[in-house]
Amino acid sequence: MSMSTDRISSTTVGSETPTLRRFYFHGLGGTLFGIQIVNLFLGLLTLGVYSFWGRVKVRKYMMSQTEFEGDRFAYHGTGKELLIGWVKAAVIIGIPFIILTLLSVGALTYVIVAAFMPVAVVSARRYRLSRSSWRGIRFSFRGRVWDFAWLSAKGWLLTAVTFGIAYPIWQSWRQCFLVSHSYWGNKSFEFHGRASELLWPFLLHLLLALPTLGLCWFWYGARAQRYYWNHTHFGEARFNSSVTGCGLFALMLSNLFLLIVTLGFAWSWVQARNARYYLGHLTLAGPIDVAGIVQDAQAATATGEALSAFFDFDFDLG
Repeated sequence: MSMSTDRISSTTVGSETPTLRRFYFHGLGGTLFGIQIVNLFLGLLTLGVYSFWGRVKVRKYMMSQTEFEGDRFAYHGTGKELLIGWVKAAVIIGIPFIILTLLSVGALTYVIVAAFMPVAVVSARRYRLSRSSWRGIRFSFRGRVWDFAWLSAKGWLLTAVTFGIAYPIWQSWRQCFLVSHSYWGNKSFEFHGRASELLWPFLLHLLLALPTLGLCWFWYGARAQRYYWNHTHFGEARFNSSVTGCGLFALMLSNLFLLIVTLGFAWSWVQARNARYYLGHLTLAGPIDVAGIVQDAQAATATGEALSAFFDFDFDLG
């Protein structure tokens, strides 16, 4: 379906009885490896310039291999957009940041990172969602940088004064902001979790961290992921994640083994395995008025995407 389509021509899905809908990832590590090897060769040949186009190829492959309700997702970004965004970010932030780093002005460097972190997170999410679609309808992010900056300041201050104990509260605030300002077409996602509900599990795992040599954090990570997804809604439909601590531990342990025995060459297979595991444990239950979703694409530039790369920030669609 072309991107000029204003309304999806399909009927309401699951309008009478709740339907459990699954996500699937069909990508193969071998295919992804082939793409990344070509990207590496061309990147070296062009002194890194091709890396922007290579990144787009990987994203397009990963999105095109993700299926929901019989249709694949699509990525519409271009290497030219990423390159232009990187140049702008380098002029605005990158050059001053590198100069301060070389001059060992550590305090000012940290101030720059702290000041531009909200800009990078919000702008990168806005760009990536604006370039993603399902059934021809684009996603978008409509949160404001200033609102996220204020939320971040409160979150990090609370975490600092509680010596890290309140970290899950700040993370829940962050999740709520990122999810509730995300849209598919003209319809927003919603997050109904409460910030304090992960606090006690977090404290329990803090106590267990030493006797379990830190392995308990796999179980906390799985619990947090289930909590975030299980409290995410799209209209009357609710997401559900069934990842477990055991499953996450087994996945990460086997990934580490693959990377060690292949000297890192199995990274493509690791990416594919991760996507298959997380999406394979994700479902959406409840009615979705697909026919009521209309195209409402939002403008976005790749400058924030480049900022997130400078500061090594990232995000997912969760």
